Amino acid sequence: MKPTTTVQSGSISLAVYTWGVKTPGRPTVLLVHGYPDSASIWEDTAKILAADHFVIAYDVRGAGRSDAPKRIADFDMSYLVDDMRAVLDAVSPDEAVHLIGHDWGGIQGWEAATSEKLKGRLLSYTTASGPCLDHIGHWARARMKNLNPQNARMLARQALHSWYVYLFHLPLLAPTAWKKGLDRQWPKVLTLLEGISGHHNPTQRGDGAVGVNLYRANVFKRVLNPQIRRADIPVQLIVAKRDAFITESLFEDLPQWAPRLWRRDVDAGHWIQASRPEWVAKCVREFVQLVEKGIEAPDLNCIQDLRGPGAGSQAKAA
Repeated sequence: MKPTTTVQSGSISLAVYTWGVKTPGRPTVLLVHGYPDSASIWEDTAKILAADHFVIAYDVRGAGRSDAPKRIADFDMSYLVDDMRAVLDAVSPDEAVHLIGHDWGGIQGWEAATSEKLKGRLLSYTTASGPCLDHIGHWARARMKNLNPQNARMLARQALHSWYVYLFHLPLLAPTAWKKGLDRQWPKVLTLLEGISGHHNPTQRGDGAVGVNLYRANVFKRVLNPQIRRADIPVQLIVAKRDAFITESLFEDLPQWAPRLWRRDVDAGHWIQASRPEWVAKCVREFVQLVEKGIEAPDLNCIQDLRGPGAGSQAKAA
């Protein structure tokens, strides 16, 4: 993909992409990607949404065609939120947007949705496979305080699913693996894990090697010292039932942090925007319409079963 424009956030230049036409009455959505991706992972979903939305995406710092900071500390969550604000100031300065985040895009999306920096700039938040690090910290503490067999199993199961997080904190291992050929094998990995074919990311080597700094700068600092993070805006939670990295139990306490919460389950793996772009676009479209109309959670029943051919899913109010 070719960037539509570039946006400066401090010393970092961010590559920004847009689809659709920005006209009065047409909602604006902002798509934020995760690791080890660039904004290209959203391309199929963005093209579908562009039929009736103005769609924005950008390569986060260290990914795609955006600049990569040299210091690990410069990947801190506070800088990620500053980047998002810079993009919104440049591309949608006068209109609040609907935020959609996946994986690390979802993790930083929680930060944005609960931050004073973007208060009034976000109308809703949709998160897929991207839990809040602070929520994880509170979730783990609550279960360790009541360490019965069920809670012990939950903690152990998520710890096993998070094996890669520990590896990413080892010096040189992950960056070296990407530079030694994992980047070339990554499309095969996506096909094997998710059934995704045809996705090509020309910046995959750098995205994988540099993006580990997101984990190093944020994970243990946030999980071990969690802050109170409540989202006042409507939140849509998309749960991929076959996610190899995120267990459903992480979301059990989410209603206390997001009182205006919707949930959708789908029989899919982690990279749902690439394996089920039509389904994700439909979820976003209907949720945006509900929020724009001011319909609250009890009325979510107006959304019917969204299952498409070969995709089991359900819509339910949390």
